[in-house]
Amino acid sequence: MEAISVFDMFKIGVGPSSSHTLGPWRAALAFVEELRNQQPLDWVSRVEAHLYGSLALTGHGHGTDLAIVLGLSGTNPETIPVNEVTAMPERIKREQRLRLGGEQDIYFDPDHDMLFHYSKSLLFHANGMIFRAIGMGEELLLESTYYSTGGGFILREGDDGQSGRSMPPHPIVTADDLRRHCLAENAAIWELVLANELSWRSGAAVKEGLLRIWDVMLHCAWRGCHTTGELPGGLHVTRRAAGIMRGLLGEGNTYEDPAAWVESIRRSKHSFSDIVKWIGCFAMAVNEENASFGRVVTSPTNGAAGVIPAVLLYYVCFTDKKPDDEQIVRFLLTAGVIGSIFKQGATISAAMGGCQAEIGVSSAMAAAALTEALGGSVGQALMAAEIAMEHHLGLTCDPVGGLVQVPCIERNSMGAVKAITAANIAIDSDPTKAKVTLDEVVRTMWATAQDMNTKYKETSLGGLASTISINVPEC
Repeated sequence: MEAISVFDMFKIGVGPSSSHTLGPWRAALAFVEELRNQQPLDWVSRVEAHLYGSLALTGHGHGTDLAIVLGLSGTNPETIPVNEVTAMPERIKREQRLRLGGEQDIYFDPDHDMLFHYSKSLLFHANGMIFRAIGMGEELLLESTYYSTGGGFILREGDDGQSGRSMPPHPIVTADDLRRHCLAENAAIWELVLANELSWRSGAAVKEGLLRIWDVMLHCAWRGCHTTGELPGGLHVTRRAAGIMRGLLGEGNTYEDPAAWVESIRRSKHSFSDIVKWIGCFAMAVNEENASFGRVVTSPTNGAAGVIPAVLLYYVCFTDKKPDDEQIVRFLLTAGVIGSIFKQGATISAAMGGCQAEIGVSSAMAAAALTEALGGSVGQALMAAEIAMEHHLGLTCDPVGGLVQVPCIERNSMGAVKAITAANIAIDSDPTKAKVTLDEVVRTMWATAQDMNTKYKETSLGGLASTISINVPEC
C-alpha cells in the first residue's frame, strides 16, 4: 500500500500526454540523477533512449521524443517556458548536442540515439523505456529501465514503487476505507483528505499548492478560450473553443484577466443549452492547449485534463454557491482521493486500461467533488463517482495518428457533462439503495481493462485510429 497525496494526482506540466510526455520526461530526469549519483557526468560520452510498446507506437504523436530530450537536458516540466518545449529539442536535433543534466555537453542525435521498438514491449507495463549511458571509451556506464505508469507516475525497475512518505492517520486504498473513516470521524471527504495531507505538509502549504493547481487550470482554460488556429501534428484540427466562447459571451463583454473573464461569464445570461455549451467549451479549451504543448494539470492525466477544470468552472460560474478559495481547495481534495482509489485498485493509464482509465476516472473524480460541493453526503459523493465510471466502462483509447486530438478533445467535454449528470442523480438518490458500489465498479473497470484487446489501449492500431484515413508522417 502506498501513501498517495492529492499532489500526486494533480501534477503541473505540459501536454500532450501524462503517460507519454510527462512520465518519460520525469523518467529521463530520474535517470540523469541516478547517473550523477554514481559518477561525474563528464565521464559520459553519449546517452541512448529505447522506447517500447505504447510509448514507441504513439511516441512521436504524444511528444515522447521531445520529453526525453528535455528530461535528459535537466529542464523542469513545471517551470519550463512553454515556447522552449518544442524550440529546445529542435536546437538539439539541429546541433546534435545536448547539455546532459544542464551541465555536461554530449553528442546526441535523436535519429540515432532514440530508438523506437514498435514491435516489442517490456513485460511489466506497456509504457517501458530503457536508458543507457555510454562512456568515453564506449563502455556502458549505466543502464536503467523505467516505466511510465499513468498520470505522470514513474517506476524504476527494481524499486518498490513506494513514495517514502509516512503512513497518514487515515489510510485510504478503497472507497470502503474512505467511507468508514468518514463515518468514524464524522467528517466530510475533504476533511479526511486534508487530515492526511496535514501529516505531510502544513495547512498553508496545502492551500497554497491546491490554489496554484486551480490557477494553472483556470489560466489553461482562459488561454484555450482565447487562442485560434490549427493544432500541431499534421491532422489539421482547427481549434474551436475560442469560437464557441465568443458566440456565447458576445462582443460587448470586456475583461483583462481570467478572474474578470469568469465574473463576466457569471453575469451573462445563459439558458440550459448555453450552460451545456460552456461546459464543453471549457473542457475543449483545456485539451486544445494540452494538444499544443501548453501548460496543464494532470487530472488525473493530461489526456483527461479538461474534465475537472470544466466541472469546476461550471461550479464557479453556474451554481448559486459562488465558491471562494476554501471551496475550491475542498473540491480538489475530494477529487484527488477518488483518483487515488482508482490508481490503487485499477489503473489511470490508457496504455493499460483504455480511455476508461483516463476520461472515466476524471469524470468520477469530478462527480464526487461536485456532489460534495453542492451539499451531498459522503455516500452520495461515492455514488456519483460510481455512476460516472459505470457509464465509461469499456471506453477504448484510439487516438487518430497517435495524437491527443481526435477523439480526445471532444471526449473531455462528454466526461464533464457525465460528471455533472452523475452528481445530480446522486444528490437526488439514497446511496444505501444503490445496487453497485464504487469499489465494485473499480474492480469491474480493472477486469474490463484486462479483457480489452491491446490494440484499443493507446496504440493507434484500433478503433478510429485504424479506420480514419490520414497522412501523419511522424505517427
